Amino acid sequence: MTEMTAVEAATTRLERALRALEEAVECRLDRDRGRGDLADQVHGLGIDRARLASELDHSVARARRLEEANRAVAERLDAAVETIRTVIAGER
Repeated sequence: MTEMTAVEAATTRLERALRALEEAVECRLDRDRGRGDLADQVHGLGIDRARLASELDHSVARARRLEEANRAVAERLDAAVETIRTVIAGER
């Protein structure tokens, strides 16, 4: 092998190695971008989770207030029915 052929072969190997390195760097950058996207998605999910938890807390509190109001109305209706029964029984 002549000196020029050896240099050409070394140059070819170096070019291949550089291409492989560039591809590896691109893959790494793509993965890192993917991680950034994933981190953004996780952050967004955290925000959604906090919002949903807050909405759930408000809904649970509202449901409790409605249950209490329902019980109070039921007690008043029961008292009214008893009063009506007493009045009707007194008229007989």
